[in-house]
Amino acid sequence: MILNNIAEIRKKKGLTIRQLEYKTGISKSTLSRLENNETKLYLELLEKIARALNCNVQDLFDIV
Repeated sequence: MILNNIAEIRKKKGLTIRQLEYKTGISKSTLSRLENNETKLYLELLEKIARALNCNVQDLFDIV
């Protein structure tokens, strides 16, 4: 699931949600809700998160 990948990649890069908030400009509460599948994810947010995590948007998707 994409949201699990965001949290997984963030943690592998050693970033806290607060640090990702600073890098993306997306609020900590929104990032937390995204990681907990409590809000919708928009392409604009995906692009900001991927850029901050130094990965491609495709890397955020769970490929089986």
